[in-house]
Amino acid sequence: MENKKKAKKLLVLGTASDVGKSIMVTGLCKILSRKYKVAPFKAQNMSLNSWITKDGKEIGIAQAIQAKAAGVEPTADMNPVLLKPKGDRTSQVIVLGEPYADKTAGNYYDSIEEMHDVLRGALERLEYEYDLIVMEGAGGAAEINLYDRDIVNIGTARITGAPIILVGDIESGGVFASLYGTKELLPDDVSKNLKGFVINKFRGDPAILEPGLKQLEDLTDVPVLGVLPYYKLNIPSEDSMAIRKKKGRVEKEDINDIDIAVIRLPRISNFTDFEPLERIANIRYVELDENLGNPDCVIIPGTKNTVSDLLDLQESGMDIQIRNLKGKAAIFGICGGYQMLGKVIHDSGVENGVEADYEGLGLLDTETTFGEYKKKTVQVQKDIVADGPIFKNIKGDRICGYEIHMGATKTPRTVFGDDGSIDETGTVVGTYLHGLFENENIRHALMIYLTEKKGIEYHPETVTTEDEAYEELAEVVESCLDMKKIYQLIEEQE
Repeated sequence: MENKKKAKKLLVLGTASDVGKSIMVTGLCKILSRKYKVAPFKAQNMSLNSWITKDGKEIGIAQAIQAKAAGVEPTADMNPVLLKPKGDRTSQVIVLGEPYADKTAGNYYDSIEEMHDVLRGALERLEYEYDLIVMEGAGGAAEINLYDRDIVNIGTARITGAPIILVGDIESGGVFASLYGTKELLPDDVSKNLKGFVINKFRGDPAILEPGLKQLEDLTDVPVLGVLPYYKLNIPSEDSMAIRKKKGRVEKEDINDIDIAVIRLPRISNFTDFEPLERIANIRYVELDENLGNPDCVIIPGTKNTVSDLLDLQESGMDIQIRNLKGKAAIFGICGGYQMLGKVIHDSGVENGVEADYEGLGLLDTETTFGEYKKKTVQVQKDIVADGPIFKNIKGDRICGYEIHMGATKTPRTVFGDDGSIDETGTVVGTYLHGLFENENIRHALMIYLTEKKGIEYHPETVTTEDEAYEELAEVVESCLDMKKIYQLIEEQE
């Protein structure tokens, strides 16, 4: 190991959140993995969409996707710090895949030097295992009030000295100002490593931009490396910015006429669980104060705080709307949603800060106990053991997923091996398994049940495989970026 040359590095920063940093890194990981052994890296991620590694560590889902695109196994070193917002200005801090503490922003920044050490350690381990590390920033790079404590943008840039590519989103408007302004506001020791601009989410003829591109290059002495088109992705969303853009029911000619309502809990997490269903049904995210209507299926998703979201569900009256659909619609609860479907939740103070019992929706014969501040994080494979109208044709099949939860649930009737619960009708289902609908047999079984019940024809989806999705993204990125220049930036490093 001592004789191995340290990995080369490339850092992708953005002018703001949701400009396309994660997507660009994913595409680059796929392209560059043809020549190098590539690892993705993000020092600190704030997201409620997480992934469990093979050794049971929790990381942001974006880095797991990027690792898969690079053809390597996701590890905790690729996202050493994960912040999971819980509300009330508090986040659960995950360090190297393990729960570290619940901290307010102020308390977290008080310990930022410790996080710098975590960052350095993770990078050093990756440096000796990989040829190239493609790193990603977070939010906007030019947050001048945070420069002394920003480990993910300025901190990563300073520790690594890596060449930087800055991404801006033209769809939001003001892309030239945001690229120019970010460059001007970066500290001199970071700005000198800015080697290229990329404009993302462009709709139309790129030739229209050429005068502006030239002026930007003249003003900054930084080349524009490419213009990426607006592109509909077949890979999971990264964070809360994505769910804000998910609207109500949208009619599409190429999907089945099935209405699935996902309850938009205030503290919703891992909403990527339902994105596979968006290819085959009309998915609408319903606020607690909205009319649920008459969907064919209702899903209560995961949450960062089950008790708080349960109380909000009950205060809004959404719990009554859901209960009134029993026997009329299929009802699924995933993770925290599963816990809410039961009769009672016993909280020793771990979940909501006080010791108390909370009445659930009573749709499943289960009881959940939060007894200790300990999270279960594991990848699993389970056999389908449930009967009933939804699972009758796939009983005995194998499925896979992952668990990320506190609390333990007792049930007399499981669904997937020793996991989950199902009611006497077989149409109310709860499970701890995230990634459930990524299983093709589960999607087909649910859609067959819903379409038959509705008396309509079922049109099975044409599925784009995970690797095909990465290849499609790589083709777009490679065709629109100056890859020769990017390889040059990599190879020029000592």
